[in-house]
Amino acid sequence: MKKFYYIFAAMLLSMTLSSCGEEWLNVQSHDKIYIEEYYNSEARIKEALVAAYDPLQWFDWGMNMYNPIPMIYEVMADDIYPGGSGVSDNRHYHLMFDYSVDSQNTPASVWTIAYSGVNRANCVQKYMPGVKEISEETKAEFLAEAVVLRNWYYTQMWKLWGNLPYYETNLEFPYSTPQMKADEVYEGMVTSLEAAIETKALPMRRKSELGRVTQAAAMMLYAEIVMYQNDKERMQKALDYMEEIINSGEYALVSSADLANMWEPAGEWSSETILDINFFSQGAYRSWGSPLAAGGTVLPTLMGLNGMAGSAKYGNEGWGFFPLTAMAAKAFEEGDLRKAVTVYETASEPGMTFTARYQETGYHLAKYLPRLDGNAGQIADATLNYGTNIRLYRYAETLLNAAELIAVHGCSGKGSADAYLNEVRTRAGLGTVGANLETILHERHVELMGEGKRYWDLVRLGQAATVLTPANDEGGFRTKTWSESKKYLPFPQTEMDATASTQHPLTQNNY
Repeated sequence: MKKFYYIFAAMLLSMTLSSCGEEWLNVQSHDKIYIEEYYNSEARIKEALVAAYDPLQWFDWGMNMYNPIPMIYEVMADDIYPGGSGVSDNRHYHLMFDYSVDSQNTPASVWTIAYSGVNRANCVQKYMPGVKEISEETKAEFLAEAVVLRNWYYTQMWKLWGNLPYYETNLEFPYSTPQMKADEVYEGMVTSLEAAIETKALPMRRKSELGRVTQAAAMMLYAEIVMYQNDKERMQKALDYMEEIINSGEYALVSSADLANMWEPAGEWSSETILDINFFSQGAYRSWGSPLAAGGTVLPTLMGLNGMAGSAKYGNEGWGFFPLTAMAAKAFEEGDLRKAVTVYETASEPGMTFTARYQETGYHLAKYLPRLDGNAGQIADATLNYGTNIRLYRYAETLLNAAELIAVHGCSGKGSADAYLNEVRTRAGLGTVGANLETILHERHVELMGEGKRYWDLVRLGQAATVLTPANDEGGFRTKTWSESKKYLPFPQTEMDATASTQHPLTQNNY
C-alpha cells in the first residue's frame, strides 16, 4: 500500500456495507498526492532534507525523556554529576554515571530519535530519482548532506550500543534487518562517509543557511569515528581531512578577548563554529504538549541552579542537573583563560542565592547555564525554549585532532603536532608544551569540557579503566569502576520486546 503525503485536510468518504469486491479500495484521491509523486522538484526534495535535520533538536526533550547531547555522554566521565533532586530523578543518568545501567533504565529516546533521523535521511536518497528539475551539483550536495546526517545519527547509537541494526535503504514490511557487530556498523559508516566527502559536493563553510552540514562537518565526523575505532589504516586520511580544514582558511580560533563571547548568543556561528545544533527563542513555539515543534532547548533549564536569584548573568529557571565535579574545576592550569568561561563558581557572586540540589558542588558548567535573556521572544513554554546552540564541532577540536593524529598515532602531517596543540594553548593564555598523549589529552579535557568529548576520549585512548574509578571521585558518589564490558550499554527493553518475534531479534549486550 502506498503512503500518502497529505496536502489538504482529509475528506470523509461514505461507504456502504454491501460493497462487494475490492474496487472501493482503489478510489483515486482528489485531496492527496502519492508521496513518490510529491518529491518531483528541488524545492520538494529539499523539504525531505530539512526534515532530516529535525531530530537533531529532539534529544534534549523528546519521546518523553530528557537525553540532552552532550550531557548524557558527560555523566559517564569524570567532570559532571547527574544531580537533579536525587538518584531517582532521571534515574538512567545516575546508573550511567555508576556503570550500572539496565535495560529498563537507558537513554532509550536516543535510539528512537536517531533512527527517526536515519529514516528521514534515507528518504532523500529514496526520492531523489523522481526529482526532475534539479541541477547535478545540487543533487550531489543534497545526497552528500543526507549521508553525513545519517551517519551522525548512527554514530550516537554506535558509540552507546555498538551492535546495531544498520541499513542505508529504509526497511520495508516486516521492518526487520540483521543486527550487525559494532565493527561492521563502523565499516558501513566510514565507507559511506568517505564516498560523500570525496564527491566534494559540500561547501567547506556555509555563508547562509547556517546549521546545514558542510564538508568540514563531514570531515570532523569522519575523524571522530576513525579515532574512536582506533582504525590505524584510516588515520592518515583523517589527518589529511583535518589539515584540509586547517589550510582552507575558512575557520579560525576566536581571539583570547572573544573567548567568553563565543558561548553567548551573540557569539554563535563564530569563525570557530563548524557545526551546531541550531536552536532559537524568538517566536519559538515548542511546548510540553508539542515537544518536537521548532524552537529552543531545555538544556539550560536542566542545568540551571534551582531558584537562582541575584545573579548578574544567569537565570532562575533551573532544575539542578549536571553540576561540575570539584575535580573538573581543578583541571585548569594557573592562568588558563578558559576556566572563567567554563566554570561558574557559586561563591563568585556573594549576593546570589539558590536552592542546592543533589550532588551540589559549588561549581557549574558556565557554557550552557541559562542566560537571563536566553529565552527572550519565545511564545510557548519558557523552560523549553532557550535559544542556546549545542556545539558539536569546533575548530579547536580540529587542531587537537591533527595534533593527536601526528604525535600519538604517527601520521605524517604538513604541519607539526606541537604547532597545532600550542595554537589552542596560546589562545588560552598559556605557554607552549610538547605534543604527546598526556599533553593532548589534558588539552582536550579543558578545552572541550562539557561538550560531550571527555568520556569517548578516555575510552578510545585506553584511559577509562584507570581514570573512571571510585577513588578518583572526590564526592564519593561513584561506586563502580569502568571496565571494557561497560563500553556498550544494554539495549532498551522496549526494543528487545519489539524485535523478539521478528526474523531478526536483538541480541542483548553483555553489560
